[in-house]
Amino acid sequence: MQAVTFRPVPMALFALAALLPLALFGAGAIWGGWWGLAGLIYMTGFAACLDQINGWFQGDAPEGAEFPAADGLLVAVALGALGLMPLAVWAVAGQSGLSIWARLAVFAGAGLWLGQVANPAAHELIHRPGRGLFRLGALVYCWLLFGHHTSAHRLVHHRHAASAQDPNTARSGEGYYAFLIRAWGGSFRRGWAAEDALRAKGKKGVHPYAAYIGMALVCLGLGYAIAGVWGALVWAALAAHAQSQLMLSDYVQHYGLTRALRPDGRLEPVAARHSWNAPHWFSAAFMLNAPRHSDHHAHPSRPYPALRLPAPEDAPMLPWPLPAACLIALCPPLWKRAIRPHLKPWL
Repeated sequence: MQAVTFRPVPMALFALAALLPLALFGAGAIWGGWWGLAGLIYMTGFAACLDQINGWFQGDAPEGAEFPAADGLLVAVALGALGLMPLAVWAVAGQSGLSIWARLAVFAGAGLWLGQVANPAAHELIHRPGRGLFRLGALVYCWLLFGHHTSAHRLVHHRHAASAQDPNTARSGEGYYAFLIRAWGGSFRRGWAAEDALRAKGKKGVHPYAAYIGMALVCLGLGYAIAGVWGALVWAALAAHAQSQLMLSDYVQHYGLTRALRPDGRLEPVAARHSWNAPHWFSAAFMLNAPRHSDHHAHPSRPYPALRLPAPEDAPMLPWPLPAACLIALCPPLWKRAIRPHLKPWL
């Protein structure tokens, strides 16, 4: 029998998977009707069904392959996020004329897209070497009232992932809600301390946390300008919804995995076994290969279309697509029971 050759996800599929729900939620914000619901179905039930079709686009791109359109898609998603947030605030809190059900669909869907698609795009942008791309990614995080993630992710998480020194690594047995409180505050403080340390070594310029806090106030002011107090509250609620998607992803992708201490007291290097991965092709496409998490930690600057999926014997694999795993994690007893047998071989 001839061996099956898996193909890597083509750029056209990345673009279609990531941008189609943006168009649906945008249409839902403007016209209401079934548009918002269609976007929700696309990102949940439709994506889950396609993920079950094994063998499609699960391969790796050739080593050294270049993707000239990759950064262009990141920019398109980022600009889409900057436009969707105020549009959704107007649709939900303003004089949009939408029904209550259409407003709820826009709120739920826009928050889902901002957390599951715009967040991976911003994450990629803050790892790009160009200053303009980096600042665009930081702006998206500021738009989500989560600007400090720009510092905490690069300066803390990538250095201390899968250890007690990383606030965004969930301990074995730790429920999501306890993790959320600890990780949000811990990453804010640790990121600030890391930026202070850089300035103590001579780094110049405005302290990033001044920009993060200032932009958060600007965003809430923009929400107020769009729809008064309710506009500011909906902006904050949409940001919280999107942040919850990001924090769920962090919770799942390192849950229970720890790096050993070497005899000299330092942590062993980050390896493939210190991140959970998911081989499901369609959710990986609209999340810009975020489920290929081990390779991202090994090669932070590697463009997302080139991220490689580790062998099952080298890294833990989620038995569910990453969005489904995040949904399960919302019920801590269910999550702990379901993930325990998959975690045990890696302890």
